[in-house]
Amino acid sequence: MVGGGQLARMTHEAGIPLGIRFKLLSDTPQDSAAQVVSEVVIGDYRDLDVLRAFAQGCDVVTFDHEHVPAEHLRALEADGVAIRPGVEALLHAQDKGVMRERLSEAGVPCPRHRIVADPEDVARFAAEAGEGDGFPVVLKTVRGGYDGKGVWVVRGVGEAAEPFRAGVPVLAEEMVDFARELAANVVRSPHGQAVAYPVVESIQVDGVCDTVIAPAPGLSEELSGTAQEMALKIAAELGVVGHLAVELFETRDGRLLVNELAMRPHNSGHWTQDGAVTSQFANHVRAVLDLPLGDPRPRAPWTVMTNVLGGDYPDMYGAYLHCMARDPALKIHMYGKDVKPGRKVGHVNTYGDDLADVRERGRHAADYLRGTITE
Repeated sequence: MVGGGQLARMTHEAGIPLGIRFKLLSDTPQDSAAQVVSEVVIGDYRDLDVLRAFAQGCDVVTFDHEHVPAEHLRALEADGVAIRPGVEALLHAQDKGVMRERLSEAGVPCPRHRIVADPEDVARFAAEAGEGDGFPVVLKTVRGGYDGKGVWVVRGVGEAAEPFRAGVPVLAEEMVDFARELAANVVRSPHGQAVAYPVVESIQVDGVCDTVIAPAPGLSEELSGTAQEMALKIAAELGVVGHLAVELFETRDGRLLVNELAMRPHNSGHWTQDGAVTSQFANHVRAVLDLPLGDPRPRAPWTVMTNVLGGDYPDMYGAYLHCMARDPALKIHMYGKDVKPGRKVGHVNTYGDDLADVRERGRHAADYLRGTITE
């Protein structure tokens, strides 16, 4: 696996029961996955020679991020290395402009969008909405953004200059009037077997995922099915192998629009570790190795994943004592990461029959582990 973050850490954990030998390319020995994987190569994923040396002896190479240059991946494929989800598929998670163009061609509903050249072109894009000056609009760098980075909401041409300083193309999108954000997670194997998890609601705070509720409360069976079918169609159209997360807007008039794609395990699927028969991590491992996929059905009526974000941390042993004694069913997953304000350093999963109770238990545990509450 290329990338040493928490996604690699949890994917490695899922492979242990199957006896999968796991080799990791990590930036530093302190990275989340590098702390627990036995075979770690420290190197720069942007260096083709490093990638080639790392790939020797690997049956399959997969990723916990989308940032490996596409030309390097094509070189590895030419060397005979199995790259999964596949170079051409991964390009649609690496480049938002390419993704929007391909999904639109496939008839998948997306926000109104186009690549813009400069702030004046942003103003022209906004005006094309036909209502006033058309602002606000959303600007995104086509590559490199995550967790709210590389995304700007601009309310006038005077605010539109900053995104162009990144030196990469800028995508303009309409500001969608959405009721909430959803995510449809699916997994697809090389020979086309696919499974779909329940559609979840994803609640963001300051551009970072805070809470995921599975299944999405109040979502009609029809709209849930539409979201799953959309995600399965995208996986098949793009030839995805492994886990695919399709982040969606549910509009106030009852439509679904694709926001982002991720071709790896995803924060919106962390609930599956404890809330599904087969987790997203286990199914990603199965898919990239072309093993039969596992059952994605939920184990309980409700599962809630609550992220633990960087804060003023208490003594963790004492925090564990409190949280585990208060809620014996609580599942805590910490990543071994350095604490920085707003950074995802862990998550907790709670589950049960009563959604309000499940949410409260998750919120309390995450806040206590963060140190923002003390009782």
